[in-house]
Amino acid sequence: MAFSSTSSTGRAISALAMLVMVSVGVANAQLDATFYSTTCPNLLTTVQPVVQSAVNTEARMGASLLRLFFHDCFVNGCDGSVLLVDNSTFTGEQNAFPNKNSLRGFQVIDQIKTAVEQACPGVVSCADIVAITARDSVVALGGPTWNVLLGRRDSATASLSAANTNLPAPSSSLNDLISNFSNQGLSTTDLVALSGAHTIGQARCVNFRAHIYNDNNIDATFATSEQANCPSTSGSGDNNLSPLDLQTPTQFDNNYYNNLINMKGLLHSDQQLFSGGSTNALVSTYNSNPTQFTTDFVNGMINMGNIQPLTGSNGGIRTNCAIAN
Repeated sequence: MAFSSTSSTGRAISALAMLVMVSVGVANAQLDATFYSTTCPNLLTTVQPVVQSAVNTEARMGASLLRLFFHDCFVNGCDGSVLLVDNSTFTGEQNAFPNKNSLRGFQVIDQIKTAVEQACPGVVSCADIVAITARDSVVALGGPTWNVLLGRRDSATASLSAANTNLPAPSSSLNDLISNFSNQGLSTTDLVALSGAHTIGQARCVNFRAHIYNDNNIDATFATSEQANCPSTSGSGDNNLSPLDLQTPTQFDNNYYNNLINMKGLLHSDQQLFSGGSTNALVSTYNSNPTQFTTDFVNGMINMGNIQPLTGSNGGIRTNCAIAN
């Protein structure tokens, strides 16, 4: 009888343990490229034409949409929090210093979300839409494609302070950059490869003024040419734009690394990757081997997309990406 009682208790404990394991598995489900294959089978073909149209209208938009993904994932994970506007409970991330007056593409995400909701109401998260849009933007500008892992859910809150703390500043040193990426679980290879996203897009004068006027690790002719569009006085021309890659600013390629080798990185943080430090060799590799760059960039994008996603029963699915449920 005692044996029977112990056996029953053991079975009960085992059953409870299994239930806990299943519950944990549901709450921490792995991302999967086929996550919506049955619930929203036309998801990818719904997103892609909207992205392509936006990039056709303005090539710079491709870089802006890619940047949204970076700025989402680096602040408490890839949870769509960057899309949330301020409300009575929190101040969102859009007015953080790295984002204010520079982060853009929200209206494109809204257009995509509207189209996706029509196709599959209440199924696809805004966080996943941002991830897919980033990939489609790279492809639209001639870059590589990859299978986007899906299954993220949306956060109900955002963090201004985390955005100000976690996003790399254009004034960052190499050690700062390595540490910043390491804090997100990303390697130095990820850092250098993902920085190659600066092969497209533009930067504001306020973010590169100090580099073109004060730094020594910059080509003098390049600095002079940039100074013509970016006055030295703070507050004057702060929002004037210059391409991050002066060779092919709307083509996703590896020319960014050639710029660094020639000391023509627009941002201080860019040029830090090729200034005699530990990342010089990798910059040289990506400059001479575009295939290696695209391989490592794709791996870096997948790694970044895995930063602290909300999955399973965590988070929710927003109907309007700007408004928390």
